[in-house]
Amino acid sequence: MPKKVRIGFVGTGGIATFQARILQKMEGVQVIAGADVSEKALSKFVDEFHIAHSFDDYNEMLQLKEIDAVSVCTPNYLHKDPAIAALKAGKHTLVEKPMAMNAREAQAMVDAARASKRKLVIGFQYRYSPPAQVIKRYVNEGNFGEVLFARVQALRRRGIPSWGVFGRKDLQGGGPLIDIGVHAIELAHYLMGSPRAVSASASMFTYLGDKAPTAIPPWGDWDYKTYTVEDLAIGFVRFGNGACMIVESSFAAHIDQDIFNVTIMGEKGGASWSPLKIYKDEAGVMVNVEPTFVGKYDAFERKMQNWIAYVRGEGGTEAPGEAGVMVQKILDGLYRSSERAKEVSIK
Repeated sequence: MPKKVRIGFVGTGGIATFQARILQKMEGVQVIAGADVSEKALSKFVDEFHIAHSFDDYNEMLQLKEIDAVSVCTPNYLHKDPAIAALKAGKHTLVEKPMAMNAREAQAMVDAARASKRKLVIGFQYRYSPPAQVIKRYVNEGNFGEVLFARVQALRRRGIPSWGVFGRKDLQGGGPLIDIGVHAIELAHYLMGSPRAVSASASMFTYLGDKAPTAIPPWGDWDYKTYTVEDLAIGFVRFGNGACMIVESSFAAHIDQDIFNVTIMGEKGGASWSPLKIYKDEAGVMVNVEPTFVGKYDAFERKMQNWIAYVRGEGGTEAPGEAGVMVQKILDGLYRSSERAKEVSIK
């Protein structure tokens, strides 16, 4: 029988529900507690998962000795404090992306994990996807040579969320770059071998989100009166090994269709994540390789399985807290560059 792992949730809204539905299918895993300031969200969570312990204060929940691990599923500005509190209480911790509001907060979380000797994992599911794992093997086996460049695209034509606080910079830290761009950035950075970022340059624009919709919004009307984030972010990142990355991310852009993709280019080959293709020279000709079958599983589900296995001591994790700090430094650099209208260094 696998070692029993008992889970508590800080934040019991949509993403917590999604996680809990996966966890409850896993042998030896129990969701036993939840904490949320929203009585409605907490009540719904308790009813669906038959939770034994519910709290409106996560600090009270963390006093439960039977909890082994905690998942933090709050808005971005509420990631740091609950995560650090959970780690200090001796609980292994999963934090949904982005890791924090800035790299300083993210580093404080990593420091807390080291001090408490507990495991901190960030919710970067795209690196667990079958195409990502194939490309990563190509990179690790030297098939691409040195990876020189990555292009990151997380673009929506009109995908401004009509729920939550996604339009509030003070609560989210930013707009599409930190919400959906972070997924493509973390995937590209992972595939590149996680090089050290040294500088960033970016421009960001708001031209639709802070106004009443000019076309029927697919996800319903958003609160444009409180909208303080970017609609479109374009960035350029340099790394210490000489590689670079271009970032494109939008909630609203005049494009043909939504795009989520990562392309990497190396000395001897390259790849695109979606659709998965490998580009190389072979037998004197340029060749595009489309793998026939790369495995079939859900990346989010694999992320949760990996977290539980890591908590049990059954191997490592693909998304440690340190990876979250590096990605956060890239995000911070891009936002800082846009604010200052010049390239900035990343230390």
